Amino acid sequence: MAAKSLFLGLDVGTQGTKALLIDLESQRVLARASSAYGLIEGLPPGAAEQHPSTWIEAIRAACAELFRERPRDRARVGGVGVSGQQHGLVVLDEQGEALRAAKLWCDTATAKEAEELSQRLGQRIPVGYTASKITWLAQQEPRVFERVARVLLPHDYVNFVLTGKAWMECGDASGTGFFDAAQRRFDARAMQAVHPRLAQLLPPLVAADALPGVLDARGAQLTGLAQGTPVSAGSGDNMCSAIGSGATRAGVLVCSLGTSATIFHRSERPLADPEGLIAPFCDASGAWMPLLCVMNATGVSEEVRRAFALTHERFDELALSVDPGAGGLLFLPYLAGERVPDLPQACGVLHGVRGGSLEPAALARAALEGVALNLAWGLERLRALGTHGEELHLVGGASRSRAWKRVLADVLGLRVRPLAEPESAALGAALQAAWAVSRSTGGSASLDELARGFLAGAGEPLDPDPRAAAEYRVLGARFRELVRRNFD
Repeated sequence: MAAKSLFLGLDVGTQGTKALLIDLESQRVLARASSAYGLIEGLPPGAAEQHPSTWIEAIRAACAELFRERPRDRARVGGVGVSGQQHGLVVLDEQGEALRAAKLWCDTATAKEAEELSQRLGQRIPVGYTASKITWLAQQEPRVFERVARVLLPHDYVNFVLTGKAWMECGDASGTGFFDAAQRRFDARAMQAVHPRLAQLLPPLVAADALPGVLDARGAQLTGLAQGTPVSAGSGDNMCSAIGSGATRAGVLVCSLGTSATIFHRSERPLADPEGLIAPFCDASGAWMPLLCVMNATGVSEEVRRAFALTHERFDELALSVDPGAGGLLFLPYLAGERVPDLPQACGVLHGVRGGSLEPAALARAALEGVALNLAWGLERLRALGTHGEELHLVGGASRSRAWKRVLADVLGLRVRPLAEPESAALGAALQAAWAVSRSTGGSASLDELARGFLAGAGEPLDPDPRAAAEYRVLGARFRELVRRNFD
């Protein structure tokens, strides 16, 4: 593999596309690049859309930047992997052209359709999932839907543009609302409920270690790589992030901390939540990945930081200057409603306001604690379903924050290990491609073995403080009682 030891990972997200070039032999990230974009403006309330062409142009720009200073490395790339934002809907016509902008995971304009599907199927279909978007399109834009020849997810669409072939894999497909994660196949009853035509619009499923396509002429021109370069199955961003953050073996929990937050891990068996709060996803390596998602995380702390015009460093300093419990101030952090617990119409609430409570230090501490207490509630549910793990790998935009690390360690009662590589989804996509290429040529290394060399920590891990952890267990009970009292 010496001549082709480099692998390209692409992560096509909501705010931009990242490109990462790794060297499997030296176990190093050689280069990184990105191209930013935003949502389409001026849409009705609740709608969140991007045109698929935006992603393609971002890939072109990111790849050009990535190889600008190292053009000879293009010839050493042995494979490409694609990570993409989950749950989005891309619809193509007979010629493979996008019929409209993609509706994204954060689009809530299909709430009515999600509720109708949930009642019809007798199971919870979250509004962000792909299923309700398809029903919405058929009802609200019937002339567009009549022309639909193919339904894809965002990362599927990117693979289609790169290779000229369409496929889905189980990880990303398990976030559609019409997939049986336990059996790793599409759910015929759910597809029929979404729309009678849906089954014939979906591409075939491929295995996680498959190499379903190669760069065609268009894909080669787009990336600057050689035509015929293998392209792996790819997956959703959470599944690829699991690979790039160490959730390729049992016992490792991962928290991706951004505007929203997720906690997930690898499982050798499917974990089904009867209430549908914990997503029973498949992962991108042939196993499963139970996932907790909360809608409110760094968005809450950012509200406080911006209100007082604080730098991130000053915010951390102030939050850490306050003792656990924030002097009695308790923040129910549901500024954007919430998914877990299921409170889509909830709002943020401050309890225990006294003189001095509205100083920036107390509010900063309360914002962090409120988010962490809500995550702890969800983690308890994960554990009740069979989740184990005493160490939390921390990735995402806030993973370097001293205050977030301290509060999460104490509230969750876990050792927190921030990882050095922040772009875990792009890294995971590149590693999946390396694994698939290796297996295709008779290699025996597991995905976990390939990934471990890239999982350096960013500093020493942080253990929970026993006294603070005990205080937070008591505060957690009060937090949950106040949530019930305010929103039941």
